[in-house]
Amino acid sequence: MALPEYDLEGRTALITGAGRGIAGGVARVLAEAGCDVALNALTPTHAEPLAAAVAEESGRRAVALVGDMTDPAATDDVVEQAIAALGRIDILVCGVGDAIAKPLVPLPGRPSRHGTPVSDEELGLTVALNLTSALLSARAVGPHMLERGSGSVITIGSFAGRRGGAGTTLYAAGKSGTEGFTRALALEWAPYGVRVNGIAPGSFPDAVTAGEEGYRQRVESAERSVPLGRAGRLREVGLLAAYLASDASAYMTGQTLYLDGGMTL
Repeated sequence: MALPEYDLEGRTALITGAGRGIAGGVARVLAEAGCDVALNALTPTHAEPLAAAVAEESGRRAVALVGDMTDPAATDDVVEQAIAALGRIDILVCGVGDAIAKPLVPLPGRPSRHGTPVSDEELGLTVALNLTSALLSARAVGPHMLERGSGSVITIGSFAGRRGGAGTTLYAAGKSGTEGFTRALALEWAPYGVRVNGIAPGSFPDAVTAGEEGYRQRVESAERSVPLGRAGRLREVGLLAAYLASDASAYMTGQTLYLDGGMTL
């Protein structure tokens, strides 16, 4: 028997960073659950084929919107295009993100291919991808949702935001910031019927992003290091996003849910 609280039929979603990886997986599941979707990516290379595949698989409208979500003007433009294409935005998934695996400064006595401190450019880019992009996306979508008095914002963090790790200082800082932003924005927007929650995935390798060999190595690493003994599947993040977007989670806001196979326990 169907559970009506989980039904997303007729709703619309803008998913940023959705050309591939976790956000791409979220886009597939939200469309399968009944959403019309706008898939944003920096280039059309992966976004356009994915939008076509999503539309064919789900029967829902799926459009690819190209734009740099770390740039304020481009972010505003993508949001305007999404509203024009879909009529409104019920769900915003802030899926832009990437990591630079590099110590903040070279570590004495530890051989490394990184012989220089993190540069200003690397610092700015990592923070922009993992934190600023979510802030800009929410700022652009906010007036639309607040005036309507409904909406669900879902940020994509990382287990690194809680656990950290040597060589991931910038990435952990950005994702920790995203979790704090999620809590604070939830309080700002709760009186207007707009909920803000986050998903913090663990190891979710993507063959398109990592390549076949990199994907195999990450899967094998997860089998050794993750308490549940395996890597996550992209669809699993999408299923959790569908819950957070639906009426089933109507009493939840400000929470970041760790979907990491037990890595942060």
